[in-house]
Amino acid sequence: MTHDQNHGPDPSRLHPLPQHPRVVFLSNLDLPENVEAGAYSYYDDPAGPEAFLANILYHFAFLGDRLRIGRFCAIAAGTRFLMNGGNHRLDAPSTYPFAIFGGAWAAGAAVEKFPNRGDTVIGNDVWLGFEATILPGVGIGDGAVVAAKSVVTRDVPPYAIVAGNPAQVVRMRFPDAEVARLLRIAWWDWEIARITRALPAIADGDVDALERAASA
Repeated sequence: MTHDQNHGPDPSRLHPLPQHPRVVFLSNLDLPENVEAGAYSYYDDPAGPEAFLANILYHFAFLGDRLRIGRFCAIAAGTRFLMNGGNHRLDAPSTYPFAIFGGAWAAGAAVEKFPNRGDTVIGNDVWLGFEATILPGVGIGDGAVVAAKSVVTRDVPPYAIVAGNPAQVVRMRFPDAEVARLLRIAWWDWEIARITRALPAIADGDVDALERAASA
């Protein structure tokens, strides 16, 4: 099937902006099996697309945790995802990770006892600012914004703006009732032709306009 340019950029292109090779659609990178990214989510880094993978740290397949990124996310240069392989035990006399070196050390210090906080999940339409750091097992809700250089240590509610180290909610982008409406609409799940038609409401309207577009 050929891509219809009237419905936006080709989601199968690695570089959706030919004049800017630093911008990549993540779903077209050679991602490892434990990383997934939804359509149209992009990364922008002068170091190139490989920097995205280099900034997923301590991600070891044998631990089973996954990095899951939704659709239409904007991820700025230097964003780091710290995964569960970087966790150390705090309930034993030593925090040193003897088990990862194998051999007799693996037998004497079980790796399955290392802390594992589960998958790191980035929702849809999330903006991660310059050099944000996301800690293991964090969930970031749809429509949320993480300010530059923030360190996210806990879950972020949908449509919240967080900043700082550790990141705290600065404000909500919309009142609770409007957030609930936006989550019901879930425009990011629409067919791309419908999204393109509704762009005046999605990108330059309000919740009422988007709700009208959703029912059209």
